[in-house]
Amino acid sequence: MPTAIASAPAPAPAVLAPSRPLAVRLPSVGTASELLHLGLRADGSLEVPPTGSGAPASWYTGSPTPGERGPAVLLGHVNADGGGPGVFAGLRRLAPGDRVEVVREDGSTAVFAVVGGAQYGKDSFPTRTVYGDTAGAELRLITCDGHDPSAGHFEDNYVVFARLAGA
Repeated sequence: MPTAIASAPAPAPAVLAPSRPLAVRLPSVGTASELLHLGLRADGSLEVPPTGSGAPASWYTGSPTPGERGPAVLLGHVNADGGGPGVFAGLRRLAPGDRVEVVREDGSTAVFAVVGGAQYGKDSFPTRTVYGDTAGAELRLITCDGHDPSAGHFEDNYVVFARLAGA
């Protein structure tokens, strides 16, 4: 009778030590932004960065720092006050393999590779898919989407999913 060969367990994905994020760059779409550090509002919803022209993106402080195990979350607006483009106006143009660079307080830059993006209705947002635990270091870039001109607001979110590619 043949002997079963035990396979070694798969190595855990690489992660970085915690370090607060300072800035994000999306080279393929020409986006760069300093990062605010925002948490939750009193009602439990995410604080969002300001909407003015040139408004920066933000890191959700309740998520891991970019490069740590789990999904780090960055938020930014698709448009600015007055109808101009917001800091995350180019998210839909990101393609699998595009780089997302996060400059960290410890002087390192966490480099992520985009794996995909998806549009979700705000009333059916897949919280666990976006914010749930992951085996490795991942990144979520989130903006509004699905503008309803008759209602004057966005009905959806667009989420880009990326995985740590190096530092």
